Amino acid sequence: MIKDALKSLLDETAGRQPMEHEVKRLLKGLGLSVPKGFFIPAGNFTTEGVRLLHRKKLRFPLVVKAASPDIRSKSEARAVVLGIRTEGELERSAREILKNVKKARGVLVEEMIGGGLETIAGGLIDAQFGPVVMFGLGGVFVEVFHDVSFALAPASRREALKLASRIKGFGLLKGVRGRPSVDFNALAASLVTVSRLIATGLIKEIDLNPLALSPEGAFVLDAKIFV
Repeated sequence: MIKDALKSLLDETAGRQPMEHEVKRLLKGLGLSVPKGFFIPAGNFTTEGVRLLHRKKLRFPLVVKAASPDIRSKSEARAVVLGIRTEGELERSAREILKNVKKARGVLVEEMIGGGLETIAGGLIDAQFGPVVMFGLGGVFVEVFHDVSFALAPASRREALKLASRIKGFGLLKGVRGRPSVDFNALAASLVTVSRLIATGLIKEIDLNPLALSPEGAFVLDAKIFV
């Protein structure tokens, strides 16, 4: 099932890297949680954006991002705006992003997911070990502390939980100073899915960063696949 779903996406996006909303559609179909949102092609936002906002019943605050297969870091490329609270602000932000990112194919509009511990889940093809799955603290933490661990892919649920337990910041997942534990079932499901995707051999890298963890589940806030 996973290999067929991934192959379908790669056939659809042949000749380029999949964009974020396309990767999230794949992940949602595989049972992972993603923010509610929609994609608008470049040039159509004025006529389509607000109408879809009402039809799909998105709630403010929102986030709008450039949809492009060529961007590694949306913040560095000025390709994302957070905390949007009005329709007018949404339209202005979308226009500004399309102005900043000349090659954007459109914009992705999503509900903002507040709170949660930012982590990273990923997979890559290692020259020595083959497909591996990775987990660690996400957001700026992965750049500052490099607190990540690796395991061979595909990984079982037990192996996924063991992978998570090996990071130095594991105490943050279990809950500290009265904070509740994250949903380890949702975390394990996310890691198992990532490990199975990279183990297909059809892609060279997958990156869910951040993967927001809370007692209520795990939300994929950003996702990339490289072929």
